[in-house]
Amino acid sequence: MSLTFAFDPAVTPALRDGVLDLWTDVSNAGGSVGFVPPVTREDIRPELVKHMVGIAEGRTRLLVGHDEEGRVAATAFLALNTHRLMRHWLWLYTVMVHPRHQGRGYGRDLMAAAADAARSCEGIEAIRLTCRGGLGLERFYESCGYKEVGRVPGAIRVAPGDDRDDIFLLLPLG
Repeated sequence: MSLTFAFDPAVTPALRDGVLDLWTDVSNAGGSVGFVPPVTREDIRPELVKHMVGIAEGRTRLLVGHDEEGRVAATAFLALNTHRLMRHWLWLYTVMVHPRHQGRGYGRDLMAAAADAARSCEGIEAIRLTCRGGLGLERFYESCGYKEVGRVPGAIRVAPGDDRDDIFLLLPLG
Protein backbone atom coordinates (compact mmCIF):
# COMPACT_ATOMS: atom_id res chain seq x y z
CA MET A 1 0.00 0.00 0.00
CA SER A 2 1.04 3.59 -0.37
CA LEU A 3 0.19 6.80 1.42
CA THR A 4 -2.45 9.19 0.19
CA PHE A 5 -1.16 12.77 0.30
CA ALA A 6 -3.15 15.96 0.75
CA PHE A 7 -1.71 19.45 0.44
CA ASP A 8 -3.46 22.16 2.46
CA PRO A 9 -6.06 19.84 4.00
CA ALA A 10 -8.76 21.26 6.23
CA VAL A 11 -7.32 21.45 9.73
CA THR A 12 -9.86 19.58 11.79
CA PRO A 13 -9.49 18.44 15.41
CA ALA A 14 -8.90 14.89 14.12
CA LEU A 15 -6.13 16.04 11.80
CA ARG A 16 -4.54 18.18 14.50
CA ASP A 17 -4.62 15.26 16.95
CA GLY A 18 -3.24 12.91 14.30
CA VAL A 19 -0.29 15.23 13.64
CA LEU A 20 0.28 15.58 17.39
CA ASP A 21 0.28 11.80 17.84
CA LEU A 22 2.61 11.36 14.86
CA TRP A 23 5.05 13.98 16.15
CA THR A 24 5.04 12.38 19.61
CA ASP A 25 5.60 8.87 18.25
CA VAL A 26 8.36 9.98 15.87
CA SER A 27 10.10 11.93 18.64
CA ASN A 28 9.91 9.04 21.07
CA ALA A 29 11.34 6.71 18.43
CA GLY A 30 14.40 8.99 18.21
CA GLY A 31 13.32 10.97 15.15
CA SER A 32 15.10 14.26 14.55
CA VAL A 33 12.07 16.56 14.66
CA GLY A 34 12.96 19.11 17.31
CA PHE A 35 12.74 17.03 20.48
CA VAL A 36 14.75 14.47 22.39
CA PRO A 37 12.86 11.52 23.88
CA PRO A 38 11.01 10.97 26.04
CA VAL A 39 8.28 13.48 25.23
CA THR A 40 4.54 13.67 25.73
CA ARG A 41 1.84 15.15 23.54
CA GLU A 42 1.79 18.13 25.90
CA ASP A 43 5.52 18.73 25.35
CA ILE A 44 4.93 18.93 21.61
CA ARG A 45 1.59 20.78 21.57
CA PRO A 46 3.13 24.32 21.81
CA GLU A 47 5.28 23.68 18.72
CA LEU A 48 2.29 22.30 16.83
CA VAL A 49 0.30 25.39 17.80
CA LYS A 50 3.07 27.57 16.31
CA HIS A 51 2.85 25.59 13.06
CA MET A 52 -0.96 25.90 13.05
CA VAL A 53 -0.76 29.66 13.61
CA GLY A 54 1.53 29.84 10.57
CA ILE A 55 -1.09 27.94 8.57
CA ALA A 56 -3.87 30.26 9.75
CA GLU A 57 -1.76 33.30 8.81
CA GLY A 58 -0.92 31.88 5.37
CA ARG A 59 2.84 31.62 6.06
CA THR A 60 2.89 27.83 6.39
CA ARG A 61 1.34 25.06 4.32
CA LEU A 62 0.75 21.49 5.44
CA LEU A 63 1.36 18.30 3.50
CA VAL A 64 -0.08 15.21 5.16
CA GLY A 65 0.06 11.55 4.20
CA HIS A 66 -2.63 9.16 5.38
CA ASP A 67 -2.18 5.41 5.56
CA GLU A 68 -4.66 2.83 4.28
CA GLU A 69 -6.56 3.07 7.59
CA GLY A 70 -6.92 6.84 7.24
CA ARG A 71 -4.45 7.65 10.04
CA VAL A 72 -1.94 10.48 9.76
CA ALA A 73 1.24 8.63 8.79
CA ALA A 74 3.49 11.39 7.41
CA THR A 75 3.76 15.17 7.38
CA ALA A 76 5.87 18.03 6.17
CA PHE A 77 5.34 21.74 6.73
CA LEU A 78 6.26 24.15 3.94
CA ALA A 79 7.07 27.62 5.28
CA LEU A 80 6.98 30.52 2.87
CA ASN A 81 9.55 33.27 3.17
CA THR A 82 8.26 36.70 4.10
CA HIS A 83 11.50 38.48 3.23
CA ARG A 84 11.00 40.21 -0.10
CA LEU A 85 14.40 39.06 -1.43
CA MET A 86 13.81 35.39 -0.57
CA ARG A 87 10.29 34.68 -1.74
CA HIS A 88 11.54 32.41 -4.54
CA TRP A 89 12.27 29.51 -2.15
CA LEU A 90 10.61 27.98 0.89
CA TRP A 91 11.62 25.99 3.97
CA LEU A 92 10.61 22.39 4.56
CA TYR A 93 10.11 21.66 8.27
CA THR A 94 9.07 18.80 10.52
CA VAL A 95 9.40 16.05 7.94
CA MET A 96 8.03 12.88 9.54
CA VAL A 97 7.00 9.34 8.69
CA HIS A 98 5.51 7.24 11.46
CA PRO A 99 7.93 4.58 12.74
CA ARG A 100 5.48 1.78 11.89
CA HIS A 101 5.71 2.82 8.23
CA GLN A 102 9.44 3.34 7.93
CA GLY A 103 11.41 1.13 5.57
CA ARG A 104 8.62 1.05 2.96
CA GLY A 105 9.75 3.96 0.80
CA TYR A 106 7.23 6.36 2.32
CA GLY A 107 9.96 8.86 3.18
CA ARG A 108 10.87 9.13 -0.49
CA ASP A 109 7.18 9.38 -1.37
CA LEU A 110 6.80 12.20 1.16
CA MET A 111 9.80 14.07 -0.25
CA ALA A 112 8.48 13.72 -3.81
CA ALA A 113 5.04 14.94 -2.69
CA ALA A 114 6.69 17.89 -0.91
CA ALA A 115 8.55 18.84 -4.09
CA ASP A 116 5.31 18.62 -6.07
CA ALA A 117 3.54 20.74 -3.45
CA ALA A 118 6.31 23.36 -3.57
CA ARG A 119 6.12 23.46 -7.38
CA SER A 120 2.43 24.30 -7.06
CA CYS A 121 3.27 27.41 -5.02
CA GLU A 122 3.54 30.46 -7.25
CA GLY A 123 7.10 31.68 -7.77
CA ILE A 124 8.83 28.94 -5.75
CA GLU A 125 12.07 27.75 -7.36
CA ALA A 126 13.71 25.78 -4.56
CA ILE A 127 13.25 24.07 -1.20
CA ARG A 128 15.63 24.47 1.72
CA LEU A 129 15.74 22.26 4.77
CA THR A 130 18.02 21.55 7.67
CA CYS A 131 18.75 18.31 9.42
CA ARG A 132 20.59 17.16 12.51
CA GLY A 133 23.98 15.61 11.89
CA GLY A 134 25.09 12.33 13.38
CA LEU A 135 22.18 10.27 12.08
CA GLY A 136 22.97 10.03 8.37
CA LEU A 137 19.86 12.04 7.46
CA GLU A 138 21.80 14.12 4.96
CA ARG A 139 22.46 10.96 2.90
CA PHE A 140 18.72 10.29 2.72
CA TYR A 141 17.96 13.85 1.60
CA GLU A 142 20.80 13.77 -0.92
CA SER A 143 19.33 10.56 -2.36
CA CYS A 144 16.12 12.57 -2.88
CA GLY A 145 17.98 15.16 -4.95
CA TYR A 146 18.97 17.65 -2.25
CA LYS A 147 22.49 19.05 -2.13
CA GLU A 148 24.31 20.02 1.06
CA VAL A 149 24.99 23.76 0.88
CA GLY A 150 26.17 24.46 4.41
CA ARG A 151 26.96 23.07 7.82
CA VAL A 152 27.28 24.65 11.26
CA PRO A 153 29.39 22.35 13.44
CA GLY A 154 27.99 21.61 16.89
CA ALA A 155 25.01 23.94 16.50
CA ILE A 156 22.48 21.44 17.90
CA ARG A 157 22.88 20.26 21.49
CA VAL A 158 20.78 17.15 22.06
CA ALA A 159 22.35 16.48 25.48
CA PRO A 160 25.32 17.73 27.50
CA GLY A 161 28.42 16.66 25.59
CA ASP A 162 26.37 15.61 22.53
CA ASP A 163 26.50 18.42 20.00
CA ARG A 164 25.50 17.79 16.39
CA ASP A 165 26.01 19.67 13.16
CA ASP A 166 23.14 21.67 11.68
CA ILE A 167 23.19 20.71 7.99
CA PHE A 168 21.59 22.91 5.32
CA LEU A 169 20.31 21.30 2.11
CA LEU A 170 18.77 22.70 -1.06
CA LEU A 171 16.60 21.21 -3.80
CA PRO A 172 16.28 23.36 -6.94
CA LEU A 173 12.86 22.74 -8.49
CA GLY A 174 13.72 23.76 -12.06
